[in-house]
Amino acid sequence: MKVLIVGSGGREHAIAASVAKSNRVDKIYCAPGNAGIGKIAECVPIGAMEFDKLTAFAKENDIDFTIVGMDDPLVGGIVDAFEKEGLKVFGPRKNAAILEGSKAFSKDLMKKYNIPTAGYETFDDPKKALAYLETVKMPIVLKADGLALGKGVLICNTLEEAKAGVKEIMEDKKFGAAGNHMVVEEFMTGREVSVLSFVDGKSIQIMSSAQDHKRAKDGDQGLNTGGMGTFSPSPFYTKEVDAFCKEHIYQKTVDAMAAEGREFKGVIFFGLMLTEEGPKVLEYNARFGDPEAQVVLPRMKNDIIDVMEACVDGTLDQLTLEFEDNAAVCVVLASDGYPVSYEKGFEITGEENFEGKDGYYCFHAGTALKDGKVVTNGGRVLGITAKGNDLKEARANAYKATEWISFANKYMRHDIGKAIDEA
Repeated sequence: MKVLIVGSGGREHAIAASVAKSNRVDKIYCAPGNAGIGKIAECVPIGAMEFDKLTAFAKENDIDFTIVGMDDPLVGGIVDAFEKEGLKVFGPRKNAAILEGSKAFSKDLMKKYNIPTAGYETFDDPKKALAYLETVKMPIVLKADGLALGKGVLICNTLEEAKAGVKEIMEDKKFGAAGNHMVVEEFMTGREVSVLSFVDGKSIQIMSSAQDHKRAKDGDQGLNTGGMGTFSPSPFYTKEVDAFCKEHIYQKTVDAMAAEGREFKGVIFFGLMLTEEGPKVLEYNARFGDPEAQVVLPRMKNDIIDVMEACVDGTLDQLTLEFEDNAAVCVVLASDGYPVSYEKGFEITGEENFEGKDGYYCFHAGTALKDGKVVTNGGRVLGITAKGNDLKEARANAYKATEWISFANKYMRHDIGKAIDEA
């Protein structure tokens, strides 16, 4: 098979690495890709939102299967564009990707189908939002309705912070058009867990659990980012939690989307909060998490092409997902100053230290090739992932491997997976 992957981040590198293990695939392309993906795939200089160019490339190069990694093209309708040309593609259609594309839609869906989530109200008028804030308890959560690179959520501890947040999202348009509508949500307390799943429109198969670290600085301080590291599995995702979610959340979400005429095929990412009243949905994503993919996919035993084709073909119930009985931790190496401002273009050295070392991975996110050298080209630069027999060993291995890589302005959190010690 010839496979095309759409995207350019650490998630797409993890997908490409899994595809490269399939004995059914002999050629991988990635558009636009990055310096690391370029070592296992042919990178194509086409942007993820250039649907016409992507479909034309797929037809001209006899691509058998396309995998869309990113949220923007999915929400924008890339799957519909490929299907219109008779091309086989993995991911939800536009009318299903709205599950991530509109937080107001997903909250309304959960309310209608009795899927546990936090109480909320939605607003398209900042004056009404401000008036509502006067009536609720703090802290409160403000969410830009649309896509905001994982950063459109504000946790406000005081009324003053909440009012400033409304101004930021709805009036100053910090997240652009994503802030035309806003969700004001009850603040939930508990442990967060990420659960990725494969879906074929009717049935759902759950992958191994994971836990992300969103804040920029140690101790969950600083600004929200796209994710500074993650670990899998989560020790807090117990058999009891799994049983509850299977009964009240997972299949109910798939069935709800089908009932709404929005059949979902692809990956649903369940962001869960384990509250005292039981698990509740924090958010849905319509694709693999980043960096969750970097710890979940290396542990999956199945051929990823078999699983993804089953999602497209509606035969997922004929497969059983299998994961290694071990653990993985990913530590993101970022550019100092991320997520606000940072410099690019610094040479990255030391990647050769990963060669021939089983269970260690250097996933590229914000990198580029310049004059034959790999250089930094984004806020999140690399995802250093390592496996271990258990989470503590995986964590130690991952932090050891971060020392193998050097670049100017290298920054990371030093407490990824520290919650493991409390489990």
